[in-house]
Amino acid sequence: MTKRSSERPDDSTLLQACHARSIELLKRNLTDGGILAATPGERAEKRGYTAIFGRDAAVCAIGMAVSGDKQLEQAAVTGLHTLASHQAPNGQIAKFVDLHRQEADFWYLGCIDSTLWWLIALAILDRREQPRGLLRRYSKRIKLAIQWLLAQEHQRFFLLQQNEASDWADIMPRSGFVLYTNALWYFVKLLFGVDRARESHENFNGLFHPFSARLAEYRRARLLNEYVLKNGRDRDLYLSFVNFSFWGDEGDVFGNVLAVLMGLTDKRATRRTLDALTKAHVGDPYPVRAVTHPIRQHSSLWRPYMARHRQNHVWQYHNGGIWPMVGGFWVAALAADGRGEQAQRDLVGMARSCAVRDWAFTEWLHGKTLAPRGMPGQSWNAAAFLMAEYAVAGGGKLFAP
Repeated sequence: MTKRSSERPDDSTLLQACHARSIELLKRNLTDGGILAATPGERAEKRGYTAIFGRDAAVCAIGMAVSGDKQLEQAAVTGLHTLASHQAPNGQIAKFVDLHRQEADFWYLGCIDSTLWWLIALAILDRREQPRGLLRRYSKRIKLAIQWLLAQEHQRFFLLQQNEASDWADIMPRSGFVLYTNALWYFVKLLFGVDRARESHENFNGLFHPFSARLAEYRRARLLNEYVLKNGRDRDLYLSFVNFSFWGDEGDVFGNVLAVLMGLTDKRATRRTLDALTKAHVGDPYPVRAVTHPIRQHSSLWRPYMARHRQNHVWQYHNGGIWPMVGGFWVAALAADGRGEQAQRDLVGMARSCAVRDWAFTEWLHGKTLAPRGMPGQSWNAAAFLMAEYAVAGGGKLFAP
């Protein structure tokens, strides 16, 4: 069989190695309480990575469910059980659960996306019967979680509202209506039949991409859009967030990719979004950089906490660093849109990023120098690779409602 023009002779070997290494890493990080965020060690324990994180466990559950490895498939749900057992009385799912202390942590400003990811992972595993009857088992907890989310929903926009630094990008200034969070929320609505999904879809496109959408009749929407339309920078991507008189146009890659994957874009918007991200070279040489235009210290959006641990300076961490985990969702979005050759090429790029420092599966890499940063042995890097590999192989649309 003739190889694709974008595929080097050793690409298939690399992909096979990455698959095996991903399986190996996930098994190494697996505990009776679920999958740890990173491989145990002194540094990981000191920084709190040896815990069951809501978003990490959910992403890992999805990747493990399609891994083809029986042990991982059976263990995919374990972390979700741990999170369920530590659910807050009001329905919120914790940012993480410390297994040693048996203690849940809900972050400084509250963590909004753990609840969303927990619900999504439950639905995907239940659909695959891994195990059967999962949604029925947790029906009361699911109802409580959705009730908590509805308490965060604006009653005219039908989109979630949040504080800044309270989702996966936990030292970024996104607040108000946040793209990433609301892409997940819309998908949760589809999965669980939550009311007002149509309005959420319409207002999502109206607020986050006012350049092409019909302006909402609601006067509050016109006011928000007025500020953006006068000063917006990148009109091909969705805004990362919209607040009263300020917004994010740094080009949030994860949020834009999720908008495509979670069914919020029509064909035109899908093409516009993926073309814009491709043009910005977010996947070169490794997929993907977290933003296309990092927030600089002279920007009005800069916050002093972004310099915490010297992490979020330009082209670092969530402010332009390369995240292999997000790369997995990028590859899945390309595959879902029929961009097979590009998806295959970037799957190889993702494998190369995981292989840096002898398969360190490092948390993130510098967006320009490509230096590996953050915590090595990241479980969700391995899981996201397996998920992306499954998508490229045509295993099915995991994110179909």
